[in-house]
Amino acid sequence: MIKRFSQLDVSKYALVAYFLLQFVVAGAQTNQARNPVIFADLPDISVIRVGENYYMSSTTMHMSPGVPVMKSIDLTNWEIVSYASKSLGDIDELNLKNGKSTYGRGSWASSLRYHKGRYYVSTFAQTTNKTYIYSTDNIEKNEWDEISFGPAYHDHTLFFDDDGRTYFIYGAGKLNIVELKSDLSGTIPGTDRVLIENASLPSGPNIGLPAEGSQMFKVNGKYYLFNITWPRGGMRTVVVHRADKITGPYEGRMGFQHLGVAQGGIIDTPEGEWFAYLFRDFGSVGRIPYLVSMKWEDGWPVIGENGKVPESLNLPASRGLMPGIVASDEFKREKNEAALPLVWQWNHNADNNLWSVTERKGFLRLKTGRTDTLFLKARNTLTQRTFGPVSSAVTLLHFNKMKEGDCAGLCALQRKFGQVGVKISGGKPFVFMTSNKTDVPAEIESIPLKGKKVYLKVECDFRNRADKANFFYSTDGKHWQFIGNTLLMEYTLVEHFMGYRFGLFNYATRNAGGCADFDFFRISDQISKIEK
Repeated sequence: MIKRFSQLDVSKYALVAYFLLQFVVAGAQTNQARNPVIFADLPDISVIRVGENYYMSSTTMHMSPGVPVMKSIDLTNWEIVSYASKSLGDIDELNLKNGKSTYGRGSWASSLRYHKGRYYVSTFAQTTNKTYIYSTDNIEKNEWDEISFGPAYHDHTLFFDDDGRTYFIYGAGKLNIVELKSDLSGTIPGTDRVLIENASLPSGPNIGLPAEGSQMFKVNGKYYLFNITWPRGGMRTVVVHRADKITGPYEGRMGFQHLGVAQGGIIDTPEGEWFAYLFRDFGSVGRIPYLVSMKWEDGWPVIGENGKVPESLNLPASRGLMPGIVASDEFKREKNEAALPLVWQWNHNADNNLWSVTERKGFLRLKTGRTDTLFLKARNTLTQRTFGPVSSAVTLLHFNKMKEGDCAGLCALQRKFGQVGVKISGGKPFVFMTSNKTDVPAEIESIPLKGKKVYLKVECDFRNRADKANFFYSTDGKHWQFIGNTLLMEYTLVEHFMGYRFGLFNYATRNAGGCADFDFFRISDQISKIEK
């Protein structure tokens, strides 16, 4: 029997088919990576592929340990596997001593390379005026050999050529090339020369930030040098130069200009797909990584989809930043377990005599060893990145061993910081909220406390660059009380040059020797629905 369909039946089935198609398409889209691939502060990224594994280094400035190295098997899901630098040196600026600091400086843009079975990360520091080269046979073991020498080669790219020679390309605007000694212990005298007189030229005549952030690649026998510029009144822009010889001559063109997504390089997959890895300034959360699809035309990299940053990518979807980039911590340690997971970094070098995760089992104990008048000059603030679009951090602080004048708690750390914590005044505990929005720390609210412990919470909202942080406390961990005011977070370029961080702190203003015990640190990608 042949069944006949009416026009109504056809329309009905067509409608069902349409909705099924939309469901399938939506499902497919959710299984794809989306930009930004990492919604957290990971600037100046350098990426390599070794077999089927990808590795990435980034900038963390004044944080210690420094030069984080991350691993991925799909370019979208990353975890921190090591730090190339334990410390840049033992000097007052790095140790927060004698009123000195290295905020906004420390270690800058790194270059990650793999050569003859060994991994290399190079970086430089204005603080010490040195260039550093770290190397290891096992990038995931967190053990690196170090070579350092002067001067600090600004935004250099480390490049191993096929003929066995090794180079730095460095500088801003005028780019130079210099050859390294075979053991990488320094540069060869007399080899430093101008490579490109005006590398900014392809992006126009009216340049604010001259070409810097060099990253060199060799593809199909040609040399490709990637840089970033920033035309006045415009946006961050990718500039690409190419040559048949590493020494030039080079021809250049504007490589990409959209949404200010720039600075980085290129990477290929085992399947032969190409991507540009770049970052974007995104307000107070920091500079966040993007992947942009890429193809080759006439020997030039063509970045983007019709010159635009794609929203989705032909890569696996992100499973989130937890626990690979940020993670909660109950401070419970098994035998032979690292004292601190790799997601943690100290603000400047830590004084290792004044913190412990074993002195009181299951707690992070921060002890005071001196008095300080300014929070930003106090040592041993332990930090993790904030992340977008929203994020929160909660801790439980036991304050019964704090001394008169001590201040401890949880903060949103940048130049214009916010704190929620406990202070001991007149022998009594108070929960307080302090804002440094005006660059002069101001206690906004202080409330007497009872008992020996209090829950503290900071919530950050980066949606549509709202850049708001709210602060809360609780005596039972269930009912939260807003305290102080909303901090309008601000990314300060010169002073700190880093996205906001959650931080656990304890410092003394009158008497050294007290301690604060943190029961846990828990992060979330959710915040309260109540606007403050």
